[in-house]
Amino acid sequence: MPYQIYYKHCFELSLQKDFNKVPADLNVDVLTFDAPEQKTFDGRPFPLVLTPSDVKDTSSTVKWAESERVRLQQLLLEYGAVLFRGFALERPEDFDAFVKAFRYEPLPYVGGAAPRTLVTGNVFTANEAPPDALIPFHHEMAQVPSFPNVLFFYCDTAPTEGGQTPLVLSNEVYKEMCRRDQPFVDQLEEKGVVYHRVLPDGDDPTSPIGRGWQSTYQTTDRSEAERKCAEQGTDFEWLPNGCLRTHTTVLPAIRTDPRTDKKTWFNSIIAAYLGWGDSRNDRKKAVTFPDGTPMPEASMTILEEVFEKLAIDFRWRKGDVVMVDNRQALHGRRPFSPPRRIMAALCR
Repeated sequence: MPYQIYYKHCFELSLQKDFNKVPADLNVDVLTFDAPEQKTFDGRPFPLVLTPSDVKDTSSTVKWAESERVRLQQLLLEYGAVLFRGFALERPEDFDAFVKAFRYEPLPYVGGAAPRTLVTGNVFTANEAPPDALIPFHHEMAQVPSFPNVLFFYCDTAPTEGGQTPLVLSNEVYKEMCRRDQPFVDQLEEKGVVYHRVLPDGDDPTSPIGRGWQSTYQTTDRSEAERKCAEQGTDFEWLPNGCLRTHTTVLPAIRTDPRTDKKTWFNSIIAAYLGWGDSRNDRKKAVTFPDGTPMPEASMTILEEVFEKLAIDFRWRKGDVVMVDNRQALHGRRPFSPPRRIMAALCR
């Protein structure tokens, strides 16, 4: 039998009439639960939190995910993110098996800025930027034409202080920015944006965007790196020190999700503006309008405030898995005190 699932939420008892939106064949028991980490948008908690009443072993967990994958995917579409807490997922290999139960196609990490290391199967470390570095909000790989549709994050070692992976619903960011800075939103919709970055010759672990051009394009051959740049519409220039300067094609900053017909803040603007700075890169020049005009500082201040207003920060526990709809939700990383080991899987 599939596990009985407890649906944790922060709704008041008076709103229980809305709980029948959860698919009945998940065998969901609905309980009120004081979850300060959750927020409510359009009558739904974010993220949805699922935990089993009785977990026997990893094999049972994976079999349950396989049998319920269609319903779980529907919940992901409805809620934007699902946190699986308390399941029998003790090792990276367990996480890899859990992800594969959903039968998504893995997406190669080509074009992303974050330093990562392959752990097992389709599982990589999450961004290996220094622990004191803030990784601002972004849709994964929004700075390249081909991006993952679904992300999975797994907690192998929970941090004792900080280290949250905050989440924000993209459509809520769009709506709040329309209320607070409509002229900026109009510019973004009309013009799109371009991302600029200098990739080091070899990985630089001291930088939050220190992925070398070899790791970024998964080759040590300059010609092959140039070919992959061309495939993505990225302009490039080899620098005398072996680094690679890149300028992306014009990319949309606002997208309409065809599944929901909602406009989303699908970009990495605040991530680039606040986080793409190191010895090679000026963060304030990392994202511009197509004519080279930088992002207006006042709008960036408003955008940062909007993210912090809407964000949820759940504290990691060992074995947690969060499944994120990358077209609906942005994520980031708070600074932390080691140890912390979070892993990720990117899926089409």
